[in-house]
Amino acid sequence: MKSSPFNRRAALGALGSIAAGVALAQGNAPRTVRLGYQKSSTLIAVLRLQGTLEQRLAPLGVALSWHEFTSGLPLLEALNLDNIDVSADVADTVPVFAQAAGAQLTFVAQEAPSPTAQAILVRADSPIKSVAELKGKRVGFAKAAGVHYLLIAALEKAGLSFNDIEPAYLTPADGRAAFERGSLDAWVVWDPFLSAAQKQAGARVLVDGTGLASYQRYYLASTRFAQARPDVLGVLYTELEKTGRWVKQNPKEAAALLAPFWGLDAAIVEQANGKRSYAVRPVTPQNIAEQQKIADAFLAEKLLPRRVNAVDVPLFKPQG
Repeated sequence: MKSSPFNRRAALGALGSIAAGVALAQGNAPRTVRLGYQKSSTLIAVLRLQGTLEQRLAPLGVALSWHEFTSGLPLLEALNLDNIDVSADVADTVPVFAQAAGAQLTFVAQEAPSPTAQAILVRADSPIKSVAELKGKRVGFAKAAGVHYLLIAALEKAGLSFNDIEPAYLTPADGRAAFERGSLDAWVVWDPFLSAAQKQAGARVLVDGTGLASYQRYYLASTRFAQARPDVLGVLYTELEKTGRWVKQNPKEAAALLAPFWGLDAAIVEQANGKRSYAVRPVTPQNIAEQQKIADAFLAEKLLPRRVNAVDVPLFKPQG
């Protein structure tokens, strides 16, 4: 009888566990975790500011090094090139591009949907009132970010295609500058940049992800590292879950901690955090299903070089 992809995945996971045990026994497992993150990696930022991961990894004889990236795509490119071992949360779109490039990724954890934490913005004085009016307009966003898929989905709902707009691939910082000087007709961005633009620049939300894009964020590791150090990933998962609950239960304290790190007012940080679920959960075949829909949408727009089986990937299983 032909085995299913999930049976194959389970077998690979078992082999990975055996390999990890051998590596640990031989003492040649990685002793430094190179962790990549971006500004919007809220839970990782809290853990870094509190020094929690260093404390929890010390008994395992593991050191930690931090590596900041402007957005999710360069972050996973670094993971693919073995320049980092673990990636903090990236939007659900980003792994699809990495998989198309042949990256060997293991999905470690997922944050439950936060559809209102990304949106298409226009300036307060813009005459644009609907997504349909973006036809022929210049729209800025970070390539392969969650907002990229939000834009595609919003255009499709309005009867347009990606070819109907003039895309401008920009980092969040460059996008904000271009948006404010009027060289973009619209800007698609995620929190905390979204809330900052609303509060500081009076930006108006044209549409957010509600009913269009779930916006689930994923934590990933190179499969090589996941097989060698499942103990490290177990610690990371546990602390992410705890930190997610703490941020939601202590919104003002969390905002005060993050505000200087992000260079934003605490009120902006609190608004941004209010739109993110921060509900960390295991990645299962069921809750990863939207990944294929995202991959197929990018392929249809000729933005992916080839079709990928977005859901046939190794999934880390936290203990307990």
